[in-house]
Amino acid sequence: MAVQHARFEQAMKIVIELEDTFGDIMRKASRGTAMTGDQLAKASGIGADRLAALQADKAQASEDEARAVARALKLDPGKLADIALRRWTPPVMEQPQHIGHQVNTPQPSNGYFLILQEQKAAAFVDPGGAPANIISTLRRSPVNLQYILLTHRHADHCDALAPVREAFPSARPVIHRLDAPALGTRARDSIGINDGDALPFGDGEIRLRHTPGHTDGSSCFIYKGSIFTGDTLFAGSVGGLFGDDFGYLDLLHGIETKLFCLPEDTVVLPGHGPPSTIGEERAHNPFF
Repeated sequence: MAVQHARFEQAMKIVIELEDTFGDIMRKASRGTAMTGDQLAKASGIGADRLAALQADKAQASEDEARAVARALKLDPGKLADIALRRWTPPVMEQPQHIGHQVNTPQPSNGYFLILQEQKAAAFVDPGGAPANIISTLRRSPVNLQYILLTHRHADHCDALAPVREAFPSARPVIHRLDAPALGTRARDSIGINDGDALPFGDGEIRLRHTPGHTDGSSCFIYKGSIFTGDTLFAGSVGGLFGDDFGYLDLLHGIETKLFCLPEDTVVLPGHGPPSTIGEERAHNPFF
């Protein structure tokens, strides 16, 4: 999806399929709970071959199967069944005019523009993929790129960082110190993330939350009524586990204590998949 016009004169809707399938959720929860296929078969009462087909998304789970898998993996049975049977997707909503979106082609991740026309200030969240659209959009807007906000260290969220920094040398990357070393010199002069801190931005601030689990330095950024969650929280799911010192329980605890305390109408803008809200995720995410 291309970003809307650089002046953000009309509200934008982001329409994308859910990032995770029933099989994806099975795999993530199985890994998080350290449950083998044989253990899951015994706990759920579903044969190993059938489970393998469900996990590979080569078969459609029934209501009873989805609920049995959820109980075995300590997920919410009703919420997982709703996703398995495609009874829930987050509502499509208009985004504020200061937010723009692109899919970071050829990467599958989401990138987000924050452009404040009156304050002449801008930030970009997760510069992955080809940098051309990021650079051209910001150059068309008479604003100063202050921050390049990096939710975590994975290439699909930051492999355009170097050319974007070259185009806007005064822009400062913002990344947690636990993920910064993976970026090498691209993270030079970066601003570190301390949980609960805030960065001045326009007439407000960008609040920082450290939410480890997907990676050790995974973080979220809150601006006004929106939160950019990277690969920590998706619509109807959570990120996979690639951390060294933090894991599944840390990931879930961070979401519950640092994100789900936000107002229900806070818009969740994830690193993959469609937007949601905190209220929708409390009500429909099977991991909670």
